[in-house]
Amino acid sequence: MTTHIATELNSSHDLLAAVPFMVGYHPTNSLVAMAIVNGKVSMAMRVDFPTADIMDATCHTIAMHLVREKASEAIVVGYLPGPFDDTNPLATICDVLEQHDVKVKESLKVSGDRFVSTLCQNPTCCPLEGNPLPQLSESRVSVEQIAAGNPMPYVDLDHLKDSIASIDVDPELQELVERQPSIDYDDPAFVSLQRLGAEAVNELVEEFSAAGISTNKPLIALVIARLTDLQVRDYAMGMVNADNSITLWDMWRWLLTIAPAGYIAPIASIFAVMSYERGDGALAQRALDRALADNSTYPMAKLLRRTFAAGWPPSAFAQMRSELHPKICESLFGSVGTSKVRQ
Repeated sequence: MTTHIATELNSSHDLLAAVPFMVGYHPTNSLVAMAIVNGKVSMAMRVDFPTADIMDATCHTIAMHLVREKASEAIVVGYLPGPFDDTNPLATICDVLEQHDVKVKESLKVSGDRFVSTLCQNPTCCPLEGNPLPQLSESRVSVEQIAAGNPMPYVDLDHLKDSIASIDVDPELQELVERQPSIDYDDPAFVSLQRLGAEAVNELVEEFSAAGISTNKPLIALVIARLTDLQVRDYAMGMVNADNSITLWDMWRWLLTIAPAGYIAPIASIFAVMSYERGDGALAQRALDRALADNSTYPMAKLLRRTFAAGWPPSAFAQMRSELHPKICESLFGSVGTSKVRQ
């Protein structure tokens, strides 16, 4: 899992404070490797702390991601599954990174509420029992992230999952969704139903932008139902831009919590892409979990899982949108210039 943050980390306290923001929650039993490009942390990768039998293979996989990122240096943090001892469980990842010409700038092991550098040989500043972890709320990194509009990290992975879990589904909304006529793709007029779906997405965005929610259940039901159509889903996925990204991220997250079973996968996939683009890789992965739990064969969710695992840069999705979205608009509306699409 990868996610991105661009800031300078000048101390162990800074980098330990940065990790929860980069992975979205306070990790435990984890190995985190951060890529440093041009003096700044550009990417972090978190995996479950490897057992001895897969340690070497896992470390080589991590190294390849950092090499692809063009990292010249790296920072390694191991959140140990057990207490400190006099061994160095991070030796393998450090050795593998050095083999790939990625210099390890710092290597920290964390156990409970204490940490210690494996590169420091001074028992005065790096005692065997470790030093207390810094308070996240008092960190410079935290101040910068909050000022940039980023939320505080979740307490743990379970809390992160809960943030996009379904609430009690409204029976009236579910009935309205299920009453929407299905699209007959053998009928030449099927494009008109796709167009109505795209226009409904536009209208819902307008309502959500104005009020931060929508109470228009027929409209919400129409959007949820029509997102099962690939063209409408791809239209909705492609309409994000710098001006509306925050509003749309909030809207898809809200829809993800109220959508009835059987209609979750498209919404979760859209939300996963938006979360990945904004650097929230952990939430993106949990969104894909929800998509595949709703529909284990949903092609878009399976494709995104492979794409995220391959370490695609978030910018690649923006490039894809710029190429595909005008074509989708032309297909739905005949002419981008005369459509009702809000770019």
